[in-house]
Amino acid sequence: MPSLILPDSNIFIAAARAGRDPFQQFAGQLEEYEFATCGMVMLEVCRGLRDPALLPRFQERFAVMIFLPTTQSVWARATQLAWSLDRRGVVLPSPDLLIAACALAANAAVLTTDAHFYAIPGLRTLAALA
Repeated sequence: MPSLILPDSNIFIAAARAGRDPFQQFAGQLEEYEFATCGMVMLEVCRGLRDPALLPRFQERFAVMIFLPTTQSVWARATQLAWSLDRRGVVLPSPDLLIAACALAANAAVLTTDAHFYAIPGLRTLAALA
């Protein structure tokens, strides 16, 4: 059974800025991984697209990905993560905490280049796909 991966916003944004299609990269990995998204990733990615022609293409591709909902329990987990990490002096951006909470709820790994995610207890992270 494939592993579930939640790519962070920075994966999509970096690929778009470099003129690459991140969805094509994911397509080559479908036997080993299943790819998911969540509302916060979609918001951050679509907001960061510089080329207006990319917006509908990205929206169409997000629409066919596994969608991880932001339920009340996901919000509660993000809140608890924020509170506990803040008390340890580790202050992370709220969007990253919400993405992490979505991944934790779905038992997904986060594909990211953002070091913030490595500070979140119990979260599986991937730096890059082989």
